[in-house]
Amino acid sequence: MAQITQEDILAFLEEATILQLNELVTAIEEKFGVVAAAAVAAPAAAEAVDEGPSEVTVVLTDVGATKVAVIKVVKEITGLGLVDAKKLVDATPATIKENISPEEGDAIKEKLVAAGASVEIK
Repeated sequence: MAQITQEDILAFLEEATILQLNELVTAIEEKFGVVAAAAVAAPAAAEAVDEGPSEVTVVLTDVGATKVAVIKVVKEITGLGLVDAKKLVDATPATIKENISPEEGDAIKEKLVAAGASVEIK
């Protein structure tokens, strides 16, 4: 039996009619027990939409009774100085961090809630 090369196969595919290609696909499906179907990307896209936002904003809505503790946490999270962190806390409702991952937003929220603040993630 003569060796068939990849170039021979590609040459046949270039010259074959649609009917011949359809018969070839059917023969391959029967011989190897497979189904020639296009991959569907729609379910993957739908799952990505259901995951929620890719970026969130953490907003301090209320300082609570322990303002000093909240200022310390805001200072730690934002990297601001003590005076700037106090100004940010005094300007409640205040945006603490914008365009961050939901996981980072949840971690920041946990820290602020533990300090006695009320936080909203948008």
